[in-house]
Amino acid sequence: MQSHSINVAYAFVHDLCVPALLSAQNQDGGWGFAPNSATRVEPTCWAVRALRNANIGSQEPWKAAIEFLLSSQLKDGSWPAVPGASDGCWATSLACSVLSDDREHQKSIQAGLKWLCDDFPRDSALWRRMLSAIRSSNAVNMHDDSFRGWGWTPRTSSWVEPTAFAMQALSDVPAEWRPRSSASRLSLAVGLLYERMCPGGGWNCGNPMVYGIGGEPLVLPTCWALLAVHHYPSHERKSMSLDWLLRTFPLISSPASLAVARITLETYGKECPKLHHDLRKILDPRTFSYNTQVVSWICLALSPDRQWFAPEITT
Repeated sequence: MQSHSINVAYAFVHDLCVPALLSAQNQDGGWGFAPNSATRVEPTCWAVRALRNANIGSQEPWKAAIEFLLSSQLKDGSWPAVPGASDGCWATSLACSVLSDDREHQKSIQAGLKWLCDDFPRDSALWRRMLSAIRSSNAVNMHDDSFRGWGWTPRTSSWVEPTAFAMQALSDVPAEWRPRSSASRLSLAVGLLYERMCPGGGWNCGNPMVYGIGGEPLVLPTCWALLAVHHYPSHERKSMSLDWLLRTFPLISSPASLAVARITLETYGKECPKLHHDLRKILDPRTFSYNTQVVSWICLALSPDRQWFAPEITT
């Protein structure tokens, strides 16, 4: 029975997901957010990750994509969201993670990680924390600004998802490649994620409480946060969030959320609860609006050969 399930997943990945990604690759080696759209760093990183894990045989597609990524890196070590832009962004984390599969890219990765560790969100600056300390108790957002994560753009504010991606980038590389400041940054980032957890478990984009009302957790931010803290010691808030995801999984109808939730639960060695709908039907790339990240996440979720957050084998 398990062998049949693996064969079905393998066929789904190689007959549908892989061809969809390969047909959407642009001439410059990268991918846009949809077929025939301009190349961007973010979808390119996800497509490379998916194709590598799918063991497609030919290395040319993702090698061309790697060349695109290397040529897009800015002089300060960061990656821009849009090729040709002069400022780096959170996509630097994705690029560093993808490139970390090849040791030959060590210098590019180290430059990117240094840029990440040198980027300090202004919401944790001393003057902002002093201002926060004297605010009225009726403030809109009540959270501890002494923790520090990462933002979508440099020197702005800490958010859950870019913090999780930066943590993963630093975890994906050998310890000796990391900047000296990475240990303190990771410690602050872990603290930020747990401090920003919504009441009862799970995460939203960044604020667990607004005007004293608990925020509603969302599947994708919860998954990225759980994957980021996977290798860290057990924590009550990690357990609460994992329980929330297990309860929520049968209700998920979004292909993107379902794919990443499956990766997350398998990473923690949890059996995915049964769904109320036909899994393969809603995951078929031909039945929903094409999106490079979504197809990539599906490819990763269903690939029997997945190495990125590989399924935990249970006996």
